[in-house]
Amino acid sequence: MSAVEFWDAYDADFNKVDNVSLVRGDPIPRGLYHLVSDVLVRHTDGTYLLTRRDPRKEFGNMWEATAGGSALRGEGPLDCARRELREETGIGSAALTEVGRITTADTHYVEFLCVTDWDKDSVALQPGETVDFRWVSASELSKMGPGELVTHRIQKYIEELNFRKE
Repeated sequence: MSAVEFWDAYDADFNKVDNVSLVRGDPIPRGLYHLVSDVLVRHTDGTYLLTRRDPRKEFGNMWEATAGGSALRGEGPLDCARRELREETGIGSAALTEVGRITTADTHYVEFLCVTDWDKDSVALQPGETVDFRWVSASELSKMGPGELVTHRIQKYIEELNFRKE
């Protein structure tokens, strides 16, 4: 049996709601949000890291363009992004840049870019989360359809990020 995971609650304006905790798996009350950090990894050679979801997970065997997940109670967006990146890919990086925020019905997504010269063959997959990885060009990534890529949320940033000076 896995441990219960607690999250901080946020209001619509991204303010933390004091003395309110959310629990993974429980419905999020109307008007409250939880925080998710996503990290898009771009190698210094211009390619992007994709990971393939474990077949036992929702959207199993589909590719993801980000490492990410829910922020634990007391964890801010950047700390969450660093933890998720390390857990899901093995990549340790202090060089994360926030590139956008997206809000859905009950979730605030904070999107980060990690530009790294990490050894491309040294990606460490997280058991139970991911089963494969590959590096693709921005063009290849932008052409991936809904049947291949889990979320297209990050794609709105791909073109902009490709031309951003680091």
